[in-house]
Amino acid sequence: MRPSKRASNEMRAVSFERGVMRHAEGSCLVKFGDTHVLVSATLEERLPPWLKGQGRGWVTAEYSMLPRATHDRTRRESTTGRPSGRTQEIQRLIGRALRSVTDLVAMGEKQITIDCDVIQADGGTRTASITGAWIALHDCLSWMRARSMIRDMPLKEHLAAVSCGIYEGTPVLDLDYAEDSVAETDANFVMTASGGIVEIQGTAEKTPFTQDELLSLLGLARSGVDHLVELQKKAIA
Repeated sequence: MRPSKRASNEMRAVSFERGVMRHAEGSCLVKFGDTHVLVSATLEERLPPWLKGQGRGWVTAEYSMLPRATHDRTRRESTTGRPSGRTQEIQRLIGRALRSVTDLVAMGEKQITIDCDVIQADGGTRTASITGAWIALHDCLSWMRARSMIRDMPLKEHLAAVSCGIYEGTPVLDLDYAEDSVAETDANFVMTASGGIVEIQGTAEKTPFTQDELLSLLGLARSGVDHLVELQKKAIA
């Protein structure tokens, strides 16, 4: 039995609240159970120097966790002078994931910066961030299109992410912290609505996992992403 009493293929309650930030071109408060992430999308005229004059845009991301998002207070990374390795890895993942489903040429020479701020953490902060970031990006691009800044919608398809793992010998979907902290295997899957795999991050925390177990996790992830995409569609309808 999972600590949350959920079935092995059951996700936590997921919700999206759009337009939660007055000044941002796109924003979303995403909740995966007790993991809550505030996501904003900001349109900027500037581009990375190496992209100037190439006729295409850029989508990048920043990620942070509030000091009391976790059980114990963590220091703000601004006080240390640089983001941690974990933070850098997550924000690069978010940016890569969003660019995989964005037509950068259709954006024109503009940059959209996605900010993902974890208000409360209970496992799966990166997967919640990616899933909510897609909505914030969608709304930012819709804002641009409504003002004739772009002609066509640059988003090619839906994108979502979910965690899976092996907990007490059983493959399970959408790990919360109680499971994630002791799981034998922990994996994150970033996938598109059409079934494309953008990224898989998987680690055996105790004993190596088998190919069959990986396929079981992949199947769970596919069902989880399908569910998240349906919720995204309802949110932006």
